[in-house]
Amino acid sequence: MNGIVEIGQMERMVPFWKDLDDREREFTKSKSAIVEYEKGKIINGSSDSCLGFFFVISGTMRVYMISDEGKEATLFRIGSGESCVLSASCAIEQITFDTQMVAEEDLRLFVIRSGDFAKLTDRNVHARCFMFETLTKRFSMVMEAMQKMLFERVERRISLYLMEECEKSGTSEVFSTQEEIAQRINSAREVVARTLKRFERDGLVETKRGIVRILDMEGMKRI
Repeated sequence: MNGIVEIGQMERMVPFWKDLDDREREFTKSKSAIVEYEKGKIINGSSDSCLGFFFVISGTMRVYMISDEGKEATLFRIGSGESCVLSASCAIEQITFDTQMVAEEDLRLFVIRSGDFAKLTDRNVHARCFMFETLTKRFSMVMEAMQKMLFERVERRISLYLMEECEKSGTSEVFSTQEEIAQRINSAREVVARTLKRFERDGLVETKRGIVRILDMEGMKRI
């Protein structure tokens, strides 16, 4: 834990705050903290760092699964202003699979650790309902990721990723390496490299080291 949570922050970062009684609010405040991770840090790689409930104050994280052979499958990303409980598999018995999380940018989180969050959800039905609502939302995102990986052509997945990143930044440039793009669309770097070369030959994009610039947005949309 790297910081103390101010009282004024609680209502903004805890969606069910208004539904807690005074004792539960005091418990939540005493068990909460601000946690910071540097870019590239694996967040829940060991049991002592298992997060329960968290709210992203700033930065972005990637949530993924990894096979015994080391192959990664990106499930979703969580950005500023979003919350999650999917990482609480060590506290919530209904979660029977492990996920990994990595900071894609310097990350600042509001955290209630898994054991304390489990106690809170046992005490308060509103906190428990929030937990399952959030799990349902994240599960829908996982299913969407699996649908794309299994049924969408790689050209479409890459074009969608590039256009979404451009929309977020308000520019025509995406600052991602081929390996990063591969991770985020659940493909192999070699496949991404071949597809980007084909896009480049067709005049759709221009690539430099770590940068993809979209030259023909309408052409990308047609893909």
